[in-house]
Amino acid sequence: MKTQTEFAITRRQLLGLGLMLGGAAALNLVPGYQLVAAAQAAVPPAAQKIADHFSSVKSMSGEFVQFGPKGEQTGGKFFLERPGKIRFNYDGSSNFRVISDGKSVVILNKKLNTSDLYPLSKTPLKLLLDDRIDLSGGRVKAVKEEDDLTTIKLSDKSVFGNAMITMMFDPKTYDLRQWTITDAQGKDTTVMIFNTKEGVSFPPDTFAIDYTANRELNARTRSGG
Repeated sequence: MKTQTEFAITRRQLLGLGLMLGGAAALNLVPGYQLVAAAQAAVPPAAQKIADHFSSVKSMSGEFVQFGPKGEQTGGKFFLERPGKIRFNYDGSSNFRVISDGKSVVILNKKLNTSDLYPLSKTPLKLLLDDRIDLSGGRVKAVKEEDDLTTIKLSDKSVFGNAMITMMFDPKTYDLRQWTITDAQGKDTTVMIFNTKEGVSFPPDTFAIDYTANRELNARTRSGG
C-alpha cells in the first residue's frame, strides 16, 4: 500500500511542478491586484524588473516543498540551468524524479517502474525556464505589490490553455520564492523554494533523459511485459 506522501506525488506530479497540458481555470479577482489588459503594450515596471532579474539567473539549486490542494505535502531538492533545464529529486522511497533537458520533461517513478515523457514547450515550466522571461503578448494578467511580496499572474493559451501560474517574488531582491498552478477545477498546488544558491555548476548528466530506456519501458508496459 502506498503511503500518503507517495500517493500525493503520483497524483499531483503534473500539477505541482507546472506540467499541465491544458485547463480552463478562471482568473480570480482578488482585491489589491492590478489587472493588466491583454491589449496593453506596457508591462508593469515591477513585473519587468523581476523578469529581467530572473532571466539573469542562469543556474540555481535549492530545496522545495510542495503543497497539494488537499493539504498533502512533499518535498526534496531541485537544480535549474537556463535555458530549459530543471530537475526535481523528491524525498521518499519512490525515488521520484522530474527532469527537463531543454526539449522534453520526463517523470520517473522507479518504485512503480514508470517513465512519462512530455514536450517542455507544452508545460508552464517553459515560462520559468526560457532564456528570457517573456512578458509580452498579454501573458501578464495581474500584478500585486506588497511590502514583503510581489505576485505576478501569468497565462499563455499556447502553452497550457486557460490555466494560470502565479509566481511570488521578494520585492527587494526579486528572487523567486514560490509558484502556484491553478488547474481546470480551480484547485491550487503550490511549490515553495528555499536555501537557494545561484551561479552553481552541475555534472553533465544532471539533466540527461534516457530516451532509449523510456521507449523500452513503455513498450514493455504496452505489451504487458
